[in-house]
Amino acid sequence: MVVLGLENLLKSPEIVKKNERLGLLYNQASVDSCFLPIVELIDLMFPQQLKTLFGPQHGVWGTEQDNMKETGHGVHPELEAPIYSLYAQDRKPDAKMLVGVDTVLIDLQDIGARVYTFATTALYMLQVCAQNTKKVIVLDRPNPISGDQIEGNILNPEYASFVGPYPIPMRHGMTLGELLMYYNKELSIDCNLTVIPITGWNRNHFFQETGLPWIWPSPNMPSPETALVYPGQVMLEGTNISEGRGTTKPFELFGAPFINQREVLDVIEKAALRGAILQPMSFKPTFHKWSDQVCSGFFIHVTDKNVFRPYRFSLALISALYKLYKENFAWTDPPYEYVTDKAPIDVILGDARVREDLQQGRSVLDMEKEWADDLVRFSKDRAKYLIY
Repeated sequence: MVVLGLENLLKSPEIVKKNERLGLLYNQASVDSCFLPIVELIDLMFPQQLKTLFGPQHGVWGTEQDNMKETGHGVHPELEAPIYSLYAQDRKPDAKMLVGVDTVLIDLQDIGARVYTFATTALYMLQVCAQNTKKVIVLDRPNPISGDQIEGNILNPEYASFVGPYPIPMRHGMTLGELLMYYNKELSIDCNLTVIPITGWNRNHFFQETGLPWIWPSPNMPSPETALVYPGQVMLEGTNISEGRGTTKPFELFGAPFINQREVLDVIEKAALRGAILQPMSFKPTFHKWSDQVCSGFFIHVTDKNVFRPYRFSLALISALYKLYKENFAWTDPPYEYVTDKAPIDVILGDARVREDLQQGRSVLDMEKEWADDLVRFSKDRAKYLIY
């Protein structure tokens, strides 16, 4: 049985002092295994101590659909506590927001991919709390795409951004608690950081094996199956290929009006399809790219989670599409997550070299060989921070 960090805190409330004023970084997915929301649970366990709330990208209720759709500040209707958006004009908390707070609780469902912005928001919170002598307690949650697989190139520091603040691979294989411990040390933040661990979770477990309820952490992350393909399919945000926004199956479904399904299946690097089946599909997005136009594409059925490599798959997919449809395929223009001077695809991939290799038609497996030594070094570095 998997017990969340939130639930373990409630079992050991002495971790929080009786006079400690609390802040909380959370959203609608911050619930216990019985679907009870964290704000109610914390307020019940620590009456009158919850003073300030913070929300990540998409807002505390996950209402905003897309990148660079900012949310405003607000007030919690029952607590009458301020809710500060950390995805507004500024994405770092201001020191003024922490006045009247001694300790910030962080409870967010991360996805296990470098570009998923919740971890960056939590990192920024660590930095500001360290600068203002505030404590941070992370209530850990499972990495939904397992904690024993890492994949992708290490981010080039020249491409650091809100979707990649530090040189790690796309699929880092850590829980949010472990990742923040890694950042805290590797970036010399020196925050007073405590991680309340999960119990009963094994690193090789995917979310489907936890027995926990899935609450979508963001509007286009409706299921753990979506999370599994996301570390690769997020690349499509840097292209004119629909990543399935405007459908009920974002990231699992993808396509464009100019795609010929048979051609793609003939050209795509076959090794990249291991652990998955591509089902030809047509769909019509209700919004976003190719809105109200029929797109020809595929649905990704992952048949073996342990074998499927999402980053490898999507690199091979983009390579095939670039090769087949040079007159129709396009990279999107900036800005992307507030980066205005680099191509969105380069920001997502963390290095222009990866895009250049794809354009040259290089084998994805050959590209992976060049990253192997970097991943070995990263794996050794991250081992110091693994809890499970």
